[in-house]
Amino acid sequence: MKWEGQEQSDNVEDRRGDSGGGGLGIGGRGIGLGSIAIALVAGWVFGINPLTVLGLLSGGNGGGAPVVQQQTPAAAHKPPATDKSAQFVSVVLRDTEKVWGQIFQAAGSSYRVPRLVLFRGATATACGTGQTAMGPFYCPGDSQVYIDLAFFDTLSRRLGAPGDFAQAYVIAHEVGHHVQNLMGITGKVDAQRSRQSPAQANALSVRVELQADCLAGVWAFHTQQGKGWLEQGDVEEALNAASQIGDDTLQRKAQGTVVPESFTHGSSQQRMTWFKRGLDSGSVKACNTFEAR
Repeated sequence: MKWEGQEQSDNVEDRRGDSGGGGLGIGGRGIGLGSIAIALVAGWVFGINPLTVLGLLSGGNGGGAPVVQQQTPAAAHKPPATDKSAQFVSVVLRDTEKVWGQIFQAAGSSYRVPRLVLFRGATATACGTGQTAMGPFYCPGDSQVYIDLAFFDTLSRRLGAPGDFAQAYVIAHEVGHHVQNLMGITGKVDAQRSRQSPAQANALSVRVELQADCLAGVWAFHTQQGKGWLEQGDVEEALNAASQIGDDTLQRKAQGTVVPESFTHGSSQQRMTWFKRGLDSGSVKACNTFEAR
């Protein structure tokens, strides 16, 4: 991926030097790609059942609406100009701003860009205290994406998904959740989850996550059309990342068995299929996971 020297976003906030989020409890439900992956890591490191960790990360309330805890973060500041990892994130975010801005404009609407927050350990969010253990996530309450860049090392070394475009897929997936929020999908889903059983809420979560995968693919289609900056093997990196963080793959690695009714993000095949659907079509309409069989 030929990203160096590309335009960077001004909407990246660096909190990595801050003291943390002021607590270790998770007070709300962000929408993220990394929760299952981090649950697997917790199982490896601490001997905790990953399904228990996932219950905590999703709020443990049977799919109810998030409990919003307003917390005040430290003053915003930009990452150092010499930080290559932050540069990469800023470049990818800037390109998502351009692509989604054009897509929304073509649809007769306007795109409100999200802020991407770099943090380490813990940080305050409108969804409660965000933690490294949650993996990358999007908080609808403040329209911000949160990433501890240590996750990229986890993605590469522990989950078997190396490569810069694998990392770009992670960012694009979280931005996909922001797109869902702007389209009103997030609010409708949360309202529906509050009336459902845990199993039904999980099934709905899968559709939300698969749609975010598809929207990441839509971004990949348009950015390649506009820039041609993807290189041989880049798409395979993203597909491999989608596969390695599929629920079935992670559960099989963590506990040797697969529990489909506990899925919240989708199987490896589903995640690859929906990312590829967005990538092949470049169409938001192709990403209607809620009506798919």
